[in-house]
Amino acid sequence: MRLVLAGILIVSLILLLYIVFSRKAGFAWLTRLGLHVVLAALGIYLINFSGLLTEVYIPLNPVTMSTVLLLGLPGVVLLLALKLAII
Repeated sequence: MRLVLAGILIVSLILLLYIVFSRKAGFAWLTRLGLHVVLAALGIYLINFSGLLTEVYIPLNPVTMSTVLLLGLPGVVLLLALKLAII
């Protein structure tokens, strides 16, 4: 069973690498990802240190960053609403 799972993992990795390197865009997606990470961190930073809501602090960790990366600005609002609902 482990051999089958390892084989599937290796085939998946090879196919992913083929897709990444065969596209003409190359590594442009890394630039976009980096930009989204910076904007997500900036959005959370603005909420934390803006002074509008002093009792709210959203930590910068992989879970909150992933939420904001996937959802964008509504992700920041979602985290803010969850934090206010829990307090």
